Amino acid sequence: MQLDLSKINTSKILSARKVFFIGIGGIGISALARMALSRDMIVSGLNDEEDGKTLETLQEEGVKIIFKKDFKKLPDADLYVYSDAWDFRGPEIIEEAKKTCKPVLTYFEALGQFAKEYKVIAIAGTHGKTTTTAMIANILIDAGLDPTCIVGSFVKKFKSNFRGGNGEYLVAEADEYNRHFLNFHPFIAVVTNIEADHLDYYKDLADIQSAFDKFLSQSKNKITDYKKYLGKVPKLSVPGEHNRMNAAAALAVADILKIDKNKAMKSLAEFSGTWRRLEKKGATKEGTIVYDDYAHHPTEIKASLQALRELYPEKKVTVLFQPHLYSRTKALFDDFAKSFKDADQIFLLPIFFAREAKDESVSSEKLAVAIGGSAKSFPDSKSAEHFLKTLPLGRNDVFVTMGAGEASKIIDDVFTLIK
Repeated sequence: MQLDLSKINTSKILSARKVFFIGIGGIGISALARMALSRDMIVSGLNDEEDGKTLETLQEEGVKIIFKKDFKKLPDADLYVYSDAWDFRGPEIIEEAKKTCKPVLTYFEALGQFAKEYKVIAIAGTHGKTTTTAMIANILIDAGLDPTCIVGSFVKKFKSNFRGGNGEYLVAEADEYNRHFLNFHPFIAVVTNIEADHLDYYKDLADIQSAFDKFLSQSKNKITDYKKYLGKVPKLSVPGEHNRMNAAAALAVADILKIDKNKAMKSLAEFSGTWRRLEKKGATKEGTIVYDDYAHHPTEIKASLQALRELYPEKKVTVLFQPHLYSRTKALFDDFAKSFKDADQIFLLPIFFAREAKDESVSSEKLAVAIGGSAKSFPDSKSAEHFLKTLPLGRNDVFVTMGAGEASKIIDDVFTLIK
């Protein structure tokens, strides 16, 4: 259910002294927690998992984190912010927060309130949001505009998913799920693409398109087709046609902001990528090149595999994929089955459910059968690890983990990498 944003007291949100984040380890909400820290708010949070890149950096900054297994009582706070996943993982905790009569907002509702102090550049789209957001952030930084940035990944340039700036712009990733991006009224709105996804929430593609129409209607900029900038994209260090399209969108934003074209192109040429976006992790002593990728939609999988083929046309590509959500796997099952054509070996972990109950009608086992060929599924990560350690991978191989779940954790347990 959408909150009536007109009833939110923005000044009360922005003046909160103590903020408690429910699901603080999420890649987006952890960035907002850092934004709150930058405003000298006292930040604490709750999380179910006890490790991860986001938690480590927050704890290093002095944030007190309670883990779900140790949770006994909701701490007192002036503002409670929660991740969507906790509607499923801990709805009773959210209800307890609401009983305090203090403001209780989703991550995007809260970010929308913080964003009111800036000229917002909001990047939306079914694919490419994170990379495009990072590219735009880098261009604005290099142009001396000192933006504040919230990105759905760790950006190599500022080694975080959050950058606090003193400029007038906020560069932020805007998610279409649950119509979250409607919490923004952007100065510039970017739509990288629109495709069927999140069909656990949207009725169909037409419903998704209507949400994007609304998002664009809330923007202050005129519509421009970023494809016309494709011919101006410099040689990139990140591979794939999809990244050239992302760069074209970033150049369109730079043009609207009247940033020097040469500076923008130089920034893009030097862009080195983000965490978990076809990120090269290193190579084994045997010569196997290892990547980690967030791709969790059929179109993203195909784009990433095509990019790897572009880089390594003669090598054998092995994929370990973890489907993300029963609803997405079920709705796009046939598309998933056809998306691995550029891979030589396909291995599947169990579906990562995240924010929904188990659906026995769909599984990784069924998807492996539909993919056919050498595709193989595993009942758990331990059995996958044991099997992968027996694979004869060498200098003619590329290995990539894919998915929005936990597949990437297997890399450290299976491979000893030379970076």
